[in-house]
Amino acid sequence: MRVAVTGAGGMIGRKLVERIAREGVAGRAVERLVLHDVAAPPGPPGAAALGGDLGADAGRLAEERPDVLFHLAAVVSGEAEADLDKGYRVNLDGLRALVDALRARDCRPRLVFASSGAVFGGPFPPVVPDDFPPRPLTSYGAQKLMGEVLLDDLSRRGLLDAVSLRLPTICVRPGLPNRAASGFFSGIVREPLAGRPAVLPVPREVVHTMASPRAAVGFFLHAAALDTGPMGARRAVTLPGVAVSVAEEIEALRRLAGERAVALIEERPDPAVWAIVRTWAERFEARAARDMGFVAEDSFEAILRAHVEDELGGGVPA
Repeated sequence: MRVAVTGAGGMIGRKLVERIAREGVAGRAVERLVLHDVAAPPGPPGAAALGGDLGADAGRLAEERPDVLFHLAAVVSGEAEADLDKGYRVNLDGLRALVDALRARDCRPRLVFASSGAVFGGPFPPVVPDDFPPRPLTSYGAQKLMGEVLLDDLSRRGLLDAVSLRLPTICVRPGLPNRAASGFFSGIVREPLAGRPAVLPVPREVVHTMASPRAAVGFFLHAAALDTGPMGARRAVTLPGVAVSVAEEIEALRRLAGERAVALIEERPDPAVWAIVRTWAERFEARAARDMGFVAEDSFEAILRAHVEDELGGGVPA
Protein backbone atom coordinates (compact mmCIF):
# COMPACT_ATOMS: atom_id res chain seq x y z
CA MET A 1 0.00 0.00 0.00
CA ARG A 2 1.12 3.54 -0.82
CA VAL A 3 0.12 6.27 1.66
CA ALA A 4 0.56 10.05 1.62
CA VAL A 5 -0.04 12.51 4.47
CA THR A 6 -0.26 16.28 4.03
CA GLY A 7 0.14 18.44 7.10
CA ALA A 8 2.36 15.62 8.39
CA GLY A 9 4.40 18.02 10.55
CA GLY A 10 1.40 19.10 12.61
CA MET A 11 0.41 17.59 15.93
CA ILE A 12 -2.18 15.16 14.60
CA GLY A 13 -0.13 14.51 11.48
CA ARG A 14 2.90 13.42 13.51
CA LYS A 15 0.85 11.13 15.71
CA LEU A 16 -0.92 9.67 12.68
CA VAL A 17 2.40 8.96 10.96
CA GLU A 18 3.75 7.24 14.09
CA ARG A 19 0.68 5.00 14.24
CA ILE A 20 0.86 4.20 10.51
CA ALA A 21 4.50 3.20 10.91
CA ARG A 22 3.56 0.80 13.71
CA GLU A 23 0.31 -0.65 12.41
CA GLY A 24 -0.11 0.08 8.70
CA VAL A 25 -3.41 1.27 7.25
CA ALA A 26 -6.67 -0.63 6.82
CA GLY A 27 -4.99 -3.83 7.92
CA ARG A 28 -2.31 -3.59 5.23
CA ALA A 29 1.41 -2.94 5.42
CA VAL A 30 2.64 0.37 4.01
CA GLU A 31 5.28 -0.05 1.32
CA ARG A 32 5.65 3.64 0.53
CA LEU A 33 4.94 6.53 2.91
CA VAL A 34 5.16 10.11 1.65
CA LEU A 35 4.92 13.06 4.04
CA HIS A 36 4.36 16.70 3.15
CA ASP A 37 4.30 19.98 5.05
CA VAL A 38 5.57 23.53 4.62
CA ALA A 39 8.92 22.30 5.95
CA ALA A 40 9.91 18.70 5.28
CA PRO A 41 8.47 16.84 8.29
CA PRO A 42 10.26 14.17 10.31
CA GLY A 43 9.13 10.62 9.75
CA PRO A 44 10.05 6.98 10.26
CA PRO A 45 12.97 5.39 8.43
CA GLY A 46 12.24 4.94 4.75
CA ALA A 47 9.53 7.61 4.54
CA ALA A 48 9.87 10.32 1.88
CA ALA A 49 9.54 13.85 3.27
CA LEU A 50 8.63 16.82 1.08
CA GLY A 51 8.62 20.46 2.14
CA GLY A 52 7.02 23.40 0.38
CA ASP A 53 3.78 24.97 -0.77
CA LEU A 54 1.08 22.37 -1.29
CA GLY A 55 -0.26 24.05 -4.41
CA ALA A 56 3.17 23.92 -6.02
CA ASP A 57 3.90 20.39 -4.77
CA ALA A 58 0.55 18.80 -5.66
CA GLY A 59 1.96 17.21 -8.79
CA ARG A 60 4.84 15.63 -6.87
CA LEU A 61 2.41 14.09 -4.41
CA ALA A 62 0.11 12.83 -7.16
CA GLU A 63 3.08 11.22 -8.93
CA GLU A 64 3.37 8.94 -5.90
CA ARG A 65 -0.06 7.51 -6.78
CA PRO A 66 -1.15 6.94 -3.18
CA ASP A 67 -3.81 4.36 -2.36
CA VAL A 68 -4.74 6.41 0.72
CA LEU A 69 -4.19 10.14 1.12
CA PHE A 70 -4.73 11.80 4.49
CA HIS A 71 -5.22 15.53 3.87
CA LEU A 72 -4.57 17.40 7.11
CA ALA A 73 -2.81 20.49 5.73
CA ALA A 74 -4.66 23.63 6.83
CA VAL A 75 -4.54 27.11 8.24
CA VAL A 76 -6.28 26.96 11.63
CA SER A 77 -9.44 28.84 12.57
CA GLY A 78 -8.07 31.99 14.17
CA GLU A 79 -5.45 32.48 11.46
CA ALA A 80 -7.98 31.85 8.68
CA GLU A 81 -10.22 34.52 10.16
CA ALA A 82 -7.36 37.01 10.56
CA ASP A 83 -5.84 36.41 7.10
CA LEU A 84 -8.59 35.80 4.55
CA ASP A 85 -6.29 35.34 1.57
CA LYS A 86 -4.03 32.85 3.33
CA GLY A 87 -7.00 30.87 4.58
CA TYR A 88 -8.46 30.44 1.11
CA ARG A 89 -5.07 29.79 -0.47
CA VAL A 90 -4.23 26.95 1.91
CA ASN A 91 -7.60 25.55 2.97
CA LEU A 92 -9.34 25.61 -0.40
CA ASP A 93 -6.84 26.26 -3.20
CA GLY A 94 -4.38 23.70 -1.81
CA LEU A 95 -7.06 21.00 -1.81
CA ARG A 96 -8.19 21.97 -5.30
CA ALA A 97 -4.60 21.76 -6.62
CA LEU A 98 -4.19 18.37 -5.00
CA VAL A 99 -7.32 16.79 -6.43
CA ASP A 100 -6.68 18.33 -9.85
CA ALA A 101 -3.21 16.74 -9.86
CA LEU A 102 -4.69 13.37 -8.89
CA ARG A 103 -7.29 13.61 -11.64
CA ALA A 104 -4.64 14.50 -14.23
CA ARG A 105 -2.91 11.21 -13.42
CA ASP A 106 -6.10 9.15 -13.14
CA CYS A 107 -5.22 8.41 -9.52
CA ARG A 108 -8.30 7.67 -7.40
CA PRO A 109 -7.25 7.20 -3.77
CA ARG A 110 -9.24 7.01 -0.60
CA LEU A 111 -8.87 10.63 0.46
CA VAL A 112 -9.53 11.36 4.13
CA PHE A 113 -10.10 15.08 4.62
CA ALA A 114 -9.75 16.90 7.94
CA SER A 115 -12.90 19.02 8.05
CA SER A 116 -14.45 20.61 11.13
CA GLY A 117 -17.59 21.17 13.15
CA ALA A 118 -17.03 24.83 12.19
CA VAL A 119 -18.98 24.08 8.98
CA PHE A 120 -22.07 24.64 11.14
CA GLY A 121 -23.35 28.02 12.23
CA GLY A 122 -26.04 29.08 14.67
CA PRO A 123 -28.61 29.40 15.87
CA PHE A 124 -28.24 25.84 17.14
CA PRO A 125 -30.62 23.42 18.82
CA PRO A 126 -29.43 22.00 22.17
CA VAL A 127 -28.00 18.99 20.31
CA VAL A 128 -27.05 19.33 16.64
CA PRO A 129 -28.56 16.42 14.68
CA ASP A 130 -26.76 14.68 11.86
CA ASP A 131 -29.04 16.28 9.27
CA PHE A 132 -28.50 19.85 10.51
CA PRO A 133 -27.64 22.04 7.49
CA PRO A 134 -24.06 23.36 7.39
CA ARG A 135 -24.12 27.17 7.28
CA PRO A 136 -20.77 28.41 8.61
CA LEU A 137 -20.29 31.80 10.21
CA THR A 138 -16.48 31.92 9.93
CA SER A 139 -14.13 31.95 6.97
CA TYR A 140 -12.48 28.77 8.27
CA GLY A 141 -15.83 26.99 8.38
CA ALA A 142 -16.70 28.25 4.90
CA GLN A 143 -13.40 26.98 3.51
CA LYS A 144 -13.87 23.56 5.07
CA LEU A 145 -17.42 23.31 3.76
CA MET A 146 -16.30 24.20 0.24
CA GLY A 147 -13.72 21.43 0.49
CA GLU A 148 -16.40 18.96 1.56
CA VAL A 149 -18.64 19.87 -1.37
CA LEU A 150 -15.75 19.52 -3.82
CA LEU A 151 -14.91 16.06 -2.50
CA ASP A 152 -18.57 15.00 -2.51
CA ASP A 153 -18.84 15.93 -6.17
CA LEU A 154 -15.64 14.18 -7.23
CA SER A 155 -16.61 11.08 -5.25
CA ARG A 156 -20.06 11.08 -6.87
CA ARG A 157 -18.34 11.12 -10.25
CA GLY A 158 -16.04 8.25 -9.29
CA LEU A 159 -12.91 10.41 -9.61
CA LEU A 160 -11.78 9.59 -6.07
CA ASP A 161 -13.19 8.02 -2.90
CA ALA A 162 -13.35 10.66 -0.17
CA VAL A 163 -14.44 10.82 3.46
CA SER A 164 -14.65 14.25 5.14
CA LEU A 165 -14.28 14.14 8.91
CA ARG A 166 -16.00 16.93 10.80
CA LEU A 167 -13.65 16.87 13.74
CA PRO A 168 -14.57 18.09 17.21
CA THR A 169 -12.02 20.25 18.98
CA ILE A 170 -8.96 18.15 19.71
CA CYS A 171 -7.90 18.45 23.33
CA VAL A 172 -5.47 18.30 25.06
CA ARG A 173 -3.09 19.38 22.30
CA PRO A 174 0.56 18.96 23.33
CA GLY A 175 3.34 21.33 22.44
CA LEU A 176 3.22 25.07 21.92
CA PRO A 177 -0.03 27.03 21.49
CA ASN A 178 -1.18 27.62 17.91
CA ARG A 179 -3.49 30.24 16.42
CA ALA A 180 -6.61 28.12 16.55
CA ALA A 181 -9.45 29.95 18.28
CA SER A 182 -10.10 26.73 20.20
CA GLY A 183 -6.52 26.57 21.50
CA PHE A 184 -7.43 27.80 24.97
CA PHE A 185 -9.45 24.60 25.63
CA SER A 186 -6.10 22.79 25.65
CA GLY A 187 -4.08 25.65 27.10
CA ILE A 188 -6.02 25.95 30.34
CA VAL A 189 -5.12 22.33 31.11
CA ARG A 190 -1.77 21.81 29.40
CA GLU A 191 -0.02 24.92 30.70
CA PRO A 192 -0.95 24.57 34.41
CA LEU A 193 0.07 20.90 34.31
CA ALA A 194 3.51 22.14 33.22
CA GLY A 195 3.56 24.80 35.95
CA ARG A 196 2.94 27.65 33.50
CA PRO A 197 0.20 30.33 33.52
CA ALA A 198 -2.73 30.05 31.11
CA VAL A 199 -5.31 32.52 29.84
CA LEU A 200 -9.04 31.79 29.64
CA PRO A 201 -10.53 34.20 27.05
CA VAL A 202 -14.21 33.09 27.24
CA PRO A 203 -16.77 32.53 30.01
CA ARG A 204 -16.58 29.36 32.10
CA GLU A 205 -20.12 28.52 31.01
CA VAL A 206 -19.00 27.83 27.42
CA VAL A 207 -19.72 24.22 26.42
CA HIS A 208 -17.85 22.54 23.61
CA THR A 209 -17.43 19.04 22.14
CA MET A 210 -13.93 17.57 22.35
CA ALA A 211 -11.93 14.43 21.66
CA SER A 212 -8.32 13.54 22.40
CA PRO A 213 -5.47 13.45 19.87
CA ARG A 214 -5.48 9.68 20.38
CA ALA A 215 -9.12 9.54 19.30
CA ALA A 216 -8.42 11.84 16.34
CA VAL A 217 -5.79 9.47 14.97
CA GLY A 218 -8.28 6.65 15.37
CA PHE A 219 -10.86 8.64 13.37
CA PHE A 220 -8.49 9.00 10.41
CA LEU A 221 -7.41 5.37 10.36
CA HIS A 222 -10.98 4.16 10.69
CA ALA A 223 -12.04 6.39 7.77
CA ALA A 224 -9.25 4.92 5.63
CA ALA A 225 -10.77 1.45 6.02
CA LEU A 226 -14.44 2.47 5.90
CA ASP A 227 -16.91 1.01 3.41
CA THR A 228 -18.09 4.22 1.75
CA GLY A 229 -20.78 2.55 -0.34
CA PRO A 230 -23.59 3.20 2.16
CA MET A 231 -22.59 6.89 2.35
CA GLY A 232 -23.58 7.48 -1.26
CA ALA A 233 -22.63 10.88 -2.63
CA ARG A 234 -22.59 12.65 0.74
CA ARG A 235 -19.21 11.90 2.27
CA ALA A 236 -19.05 14.19 5.30
CA VAL A 237 -19.53 12.70 8.74
CA THR A 238 -19.90 14.57 12.05
CA LEU A 239 -17.70 12.81 14.58
CA PRO A 240 -18.43 11.99 18.21
CA GLY A 241 -16.85 13.60 21.23
CA VAL A 242 -17.63 14.60 24.78
CA ALA A 243 -19.50 17.85 25.45
CA VAL A 244 -17.90 19.62 28.39
CA SER A 245 -17.99 23.12 29.85
CA VAL A 246 -14.90 25.15 30.60
CA ALA A 247 -15.87 24.99 34.28
CA GLU A 248 -15.96 21.18 34.08
CA GLU A 249 -12.52 21.19 32.46
CA ILE A 250 -11.16 23.26 35.31
CA GLU A 251 -12.73 20.97 37.91
CA ALA A 252 -11.15 17.94 36.23
CA LEU A 253 -7.81 19.73 36.37
CA ARG A 254 -8.39 20.51 40.05
CA ARG A 255 -9.06 16.85 40.85
CA LEU A 256 -5.93 15.77 38.98
CA ALA A 257 -3.41 18.45 39.92
CA GLY A 258 -4.89 20.45 42.78
CA GLU A 259 -5.55 24.09 43.54
CA ARG A 260 -2.04 25.22 42.65
CA ALA A 261 -2.61 24.26 39.00
CA VAL A 262 -6.03 25.91 38.83
CA ALA A 263 -4.61 29.12 40.33
CA LEU A 264 -2.43 29.49 37.20
CA ILE A 265 -5.50 30.17 35.03
CA GLU A 266 -6.19 33.86 34.43
CA GLU A 267 -9.64 34.85 33.17
CA ARG A 268 -8.98 37.53 30.53
CA PRO A 269 -11.85 38.07 28.04
CA ASP A 270 -10.79 38.28 24.38
CA PRO A 271 -13.53 39.66 22.09
CA ALA A 272 -11.86 38.32 18.93
CA VAL A 273 -11.75 34.76 20.27
CA TRP A 274 -15.26 35.02 21.70
CA ALA A 275 -16.60 36.26 18.35
CA ILE A 276 -15.47 32.97 16.77
CA VAL A 277 -16.24 30.57 19.62
CA ARG A 278 -19.78 31.85 20.08
CA THR A 279 -20.60 30.69 16.52
CA TRP A 280 -19.82 27.05 17.39
CA ALA A 281 -22.29 24.39 18.45
CA GLU A 282 -22.15 22.85 21.91
CA ARG A 283 -23.24 19.25 21.37
CA PHE A 284 -23.55 16.93 18.37
CA GLU A 285 -25.72 13.86 17.97
CA ALA A 286 -23.09 12.04 15.85
CA ARG A 287 -25.27 8.93 15.68
CA ALA A 288 -24.30 8.13 12.10
CA ALA A 289 -20.60 8.27 12.97
CA ARG A 290 -21.06 5.95 15.93
CA ASP A 291 -23.05 3.55 13.76
CA MET A 292 -20.11 3.56 11.32
CA GLY A 293 -17.76 2.57 14.15
CA PHE A 294 -16.09 5.89 15.00
CA VAL A 295 -15.15 5.96 18.70
CA ALA A 296 -14.23 8.81 21.06
CA GLU A 297 -13.94 9.32 24.81
CA ASP A 298 -17.07 9.52 26.97
CA SER A 299 -15.74 11.96 29.61
CA PHE A 300 -13.24 14.78 29.94
CA GLU A 301 -11.47 12.77 32.60
CA ALA A 302 -10.74 10.14 29.91
CA ILE A 303 -9.36 12.87 27.62
CA LEU A 304 -7.18 14.15 30.45
CA ARG A 305 -5.92 10.62 31.20
CA ALA A 306 -4.98 10.17 27.54
CA HIS A 307 -2.91 13.36 27.72
CA VAL A 308 -1.16 12.28 30.90
CA GLU A 309 -0.40 8.83 29.47
CA ASP A 310 0.71 9.98 26.02
CA GLU A 311 2.54 13.21 26.86
CA LEU A 312 3.49 13.19 30.55
CA GLY A 313 4.74 9.63 30.95
CA GLY A 314 1.68 8.59 32.92
CA GLY A 315 2.20 10.97 35.83
CA VAL A 316 1.51 14.57 36.79
CA PRO A 317 4.54 16.75 37.51
CA ALA A 318 4.90 17.61 41.20
